[in-house]
Amino acid sequence: MRPAIFPLLPDPGCLLLLLVSWLFNPTRSEITSLDSGNIDDILNNADVALVNFYADWCRFSQMLHPIFEEASNVIKEEYPDKNQVVFARVDCDQHSDIAQRYRISKYPTLKLFRNGMMMKREYRGQRSVTAIADYIRQQKSNPIREVQDLEEISSLDRSRRNIVGYFEQKDSDNYRTFERVANILHDDCVFLSAFGAISKAERFSGDNVIYKPPGENAPDMVYLGSLTNFDLIYAWTQDKCVPLVREITFENGEELTEEGLPFLILFHMKDDLESLEKFQQEVARQLISEKGTINFLHADCDKFRHPLLHIQKTPSDCPVIAIDSFRHMYVFPDFSDLSVPGKLKQFVLDLHSGKLHREFHHGPDPTDVAPGQPIQDLASSPPESSFQKLAPSEHRYTLLREKDEL
Repeated sequence: MRPAIFPLLPDPGCLLLLLVSWLFNPTRSEITSLDSGNIDDILNNADVALVNFYADWCRFSQMLHPIFEEASNVIKEEYPDKNQVVFARVDCDQHSDIAQRYRISKYPTLKLFRNGMMMKREYRGQRSVTAIADYIRQQKSNPIREVQDLEEISSLDRSRRNIVGYFEQKDSDNYRTFERVANILHDDCVFLSAFGAISKAERFSGDNVIYKPPGENAPDMVYLGSLTNFDLIYAWTQDKCVPLVREITFENGEELTEEGLPFLILFHMKDDLESLEKFQQEVARQLISEKGTINFLHADCDKFRHPLLHIQKTPSDCPVIAIDSFRHMYVFPDFSDLSVPGKLKQFVLDLHSGKLHREFHHGPDPTDVAPGQPIQDLASSPPESSFQKLAPSEHRYTLLREKDEL
């Protein structure tokens, strides 16, 4: 009969099985499951949150789960405060409203959030514990370079967009707001700071933030709002760091499509800066109110011959303006009409109203046809969007390099 003093000890064989199980199945961290009831509270209180948008039926989602959990284990040892780094997940089948809110169209998708704000660039690195952990460490690194001498400011790389903050001290609400903005926009601008005696010459009226645009002779711009008002300084900084009209390339095409907005694109020859400047001016003049509903872009005609072919154009036809709705491409009738007051804006409004889509399939609206002129259906629909091929395909993070097709 077994002595009563050892009533709970398992047999030696069981101990071995438990040890093996522990070694090969370490304790999994608690990944926070997000739903419509908790998502805003959790993300808004997280310095950095990496969210896995997944679907249970997706094999790639299933493969990512243990990797994502183990990466969370590694990072939580380094950042134990629960609000420093959050690893979370969303079941997109159960919470389609959240998937739609963040424009999730493929699984799994890893999105980074800072204080509740989703970053434009999603995680596209290797799906490994090491790679994901390194990515988070990078996101937690200081995005602001502290200068030790104002001479460093005079030797800045003026091909970049630079934001410089001059503060009396680092431990201040002004600097904490500046730091929060830099964390979000550090991919778009270079952020620098100076403190105390070093910055005194630039603080004649208090703490100060200055934008130094590209170009050796470009004049500085001073932020005049409250340095503790995050919304104001973020909007000002974003306006300076993210150009109204951006260039689309094979490298950033996927990122731009993931923003979920249709494209208004100027196709121009690389050395045709005059047409680009004219397009930029008219976008600023006519379409500033449409920012946030459509992306304003320009593209190299030579590099993007394939999208041009989809609208029956070649580089010899450039400059050409077109809208890509990700369903179809619509051509602005005549580049020379660009400066006609309201013409470009009406083109965009016709996209939003559905008029461009109707006319794509059925010809001009009745109100646009001259008296006595018959309405003609298109014999065959024009080709669909070519830039849609730049959108990420399901389960993969690949960018179709259309130049390889030529």
